[in-house]
Amino acid sequence: MASQTTRWVLRYRLGQRVVHWLHAAAFFVLLITGLALIWPPLSFLAAGGFSRLLHRAAAIVFLLTPVLYALIDFKGLKDLVRDSFTYTRQDFEWLKGFPAYFLGRTSHLPPQGRINAGQKIHHALTIISYVTVSGSGLVLWLGKGSLGPAGLVAATIVHDLSMAVMAVLTIGHIYFTFVYDALPAMTTGYVTEEYARMEHPLWLASLPPEPPYVIEVKEAIPEAAEEPLALTGDEAAG
Repeated sequence: MASQTTRWVLRYRLGQRVVHWLHAAAFFVLLITGLALIWPPLSFLAAGGFSRLLHRAAAIVFLLTPVLYALIDFKGLKDLVRDSFTYTRQDFEWLKGFPAYFLGRTSHLPPQGRINAGQKIHHALTIISYVTVSGSGLVLWLGKGSLGPAGLVAATIVHDLSMAVMAVLTIGHIYFTFVYDALPAMTTGYVTEEYARMEHPLWLASLPPEPPYVIEVKEAIPEAAEEPLALTGDEAAG
């Protein structure tokens, strides 16, 4: 059986992936249990107060995942925040080509670093939304009795709008993950060299070309089954 060698590039370390999945799980629990309070088809989840308890448990995990990230990889967290709010002329040129990128085309885009301009905006909005949804959630949880009607309405609006923004950002995140086949980055930690060259060529060029940053994996190529020869007219008749 023939084989081919594929080069894989380390995108996310184990600690980063653990934080990502913890944060994602907590977010979805918060989203579903929050919707149970305002969307009738999920109202059964709110019966007996179980969803409220689950919401608060998930909120604690949601609040603490950045702390866990800082403990595991403080430099990585610092770089992520810095890069998310730092934009260059190349980034603005990249954003001009976003409509085609949305449809899966990248050949027209300027080269990008560790995170592209679209990811920078996504991360920046996620960080801002995290602060507003967490702050308003804590106010509603711990200070609800002293807010007064106006304060309660204001905190609720900020909380719900922040969660709505994060939900839209999550949908976009999932969409691009599958359009560009980037899921292995958060399952194995690695992406193909082809993906890295297409999306983040400047970042790829900065990596050492040896393990664990770049590894080679030999993969078997299934041999195509031989198709039977078509019979001639005489053979088919005879």
